[in-house]
Amino acid sequence: MRTDYPTARQLGLMSCHVCGQLAQAPDTTNRSLRCPRCGTPMHMRKHASLSTTWALIAAAILLYVPANLMPMMVTASLLGSQEDTIMSGVVFLWQSGSWPLATVVFFASVMVPLLKIIALIYLTASAQRRSRHNLIQRTRLYRLVEFVGRWSMLDIYVITILVALVQFQGLATIQAGPAAVAFGAVVVVTMFAAMSFDPRLIWDPLSDPTPRRPDHD
Repeated sequence: MRTDYPTARQLGLMSCHVCGQLAQAPDTTNRSLRCPRCGTPMHMRKHASLSTTWALIAAAILLYVPANLMPMMVTASLLGSQEDTIMSGVVFLWQSGSWPLATVVFFASVMVPLLKIIALIYLTASAQRRSRHNLIQRTRLYRLVEFVGRWSMLDIYVITILVALVQFQGLATIQAGPAAVAFGAVVVVTMFAAMSFDPRLIWDPLSDPTPRRPDHD
């Protein structure tokens, strides 16, 4: 991989993170610059990107545990009430013969949030260590994490549909359990973590003579 290409920072240029407009950076670090096109404040790198991402990752890990252990759905009928977690719902779908749906629910509700957290930990740790390895692969991984974030609410969608259908028919009462709140929070927090991470930090080590810890975070 060639490393002799000049970067925007070396050329004194800044990019707006809203509209993508390129502008000349201020001569002094004390001056702020607003995008000449949309007026958004511009900066070389997101402020406190790594520390903010680490804090959001820690919050996501803490929320992931109750999201999988606490009831996701509470069903009440004439025969009694039943509480189901994500995994008990997956097991029920598998045993009832709906193994394709069980696979989708397990992957989207259990594996995707977990893999997102692991990927964010890897990206943040490697950027903090200013690693120069697998730069293109890490950039693609970040784009993938950012893309799949919006498709991680499958359980919430299923519960919403079940609540509407069952209560409409008057057969039983279905309510979202406490895990639904925790699960939704995991999805939102990981999305914010991906947004707070600055992917430009992945490529910054190429402009350094020797790898070192970032002083702009």
